[in-house]
Amino acid sequence: MHINTTPTTQNEAWGFWGTMGGHACVAWPVAMQQIAEVTGEPLESVRAFLDSKQGRHFADSVRDGQAGGLSINAAVAQAIAKWMDWKIGRITARETGIPRGLPYLTGFVIHCGLDEVCY
Repeated sequence: MHINTTPTTQNEAWGFWGTMGGHACVAWPVAMQQIAEVTGEPLESVRAFLDSKQGRHFADSVRDGQAGGLSINAAVAQAIAKWMDWKIGRITARETGIPRGLPYLTGFVIHCGLDEVCY
């Protein structure tokens, strides 16, 4: 028997889930697993990130990939690569306390996991 251990969204109206619309049920577990694998952060931190304002922006990146003809898996992977390429800059570091130079995705997943009220 398989038990689902992937945390569910706590923000169906907004964040990643709300932005993904009808694709959310399929995209959520894909994004949760891929982000956790790449960042090395726990699923609860990934859930907090995806439920946040930053999760909405991440979903926009996934939707861009889908608009370009990519599958959900490929669109999530492309969005992850893009967000891992971006680095936390001076202003974001000052505003959030996330160390400058950290990959954007890793920084915000950790930040949201610690804060649980991520903007």
